[in-house]
Amino acid sequence: MSRRSRSREVALQILFQDDLNPCDPRDDALPFLKQRLKNADDLLSFSVELIDGVRGHQSELDSILENLADHWSVSRMATADRNILRLAVFEMLFLKTSHRIAMNEAIELAKRFGSAQSSQFINGVLDRVWQEKGQEIVVAEQPGEKDTETQKPGNTPLNDTPNNPNHFS
Repeated sequence: MSRRSRSREVALQILFQDDLNPCDPRDDALPFLKQRLKNADDLLSFSVELIDGVRGHQSELDSILENLADHWSVSRMATADRNILRLAVFEMLFLKTSHRIAMNEAIELAKRFGSAQSSQFINGVLDRVWQEKGQEIVVAEQPGEKDTETQKPGNTPLNDTPNNPNHFS
């Protein structure tokens, strides 16, 4: 598992917890992240960016999923599936992560944390998102592109994060 895959996995765990226990204090997430990512600043920063991004854009992400997941409301989706989808759509639309990488990472998360049918469901929904929203995504994809383990431009270190009510530092 790549280092950034690990960041996505831990971010998913926090988002899953948020979904099931919305009243829990969000400040509890930072110690969990630090422990799970062994205080690796680049991984911690990426996970925080994912978590804060999904939290900050959740209604928009859910609206996209509602419109593009035929015969499925977000509330009817399995908790793991809906959070994997939120993460992947956030990465594709807001972080401009290659749709191939975002989809592959989401499918791998679904295989690990979802049901037997989760990976197929997620693949289908993300393919539809890409078909419908792909023209809005400006991605410079190169053949053989890989998910790099270096920090992408635009990732902000924890101490530089703006005052965001959803941020938990």
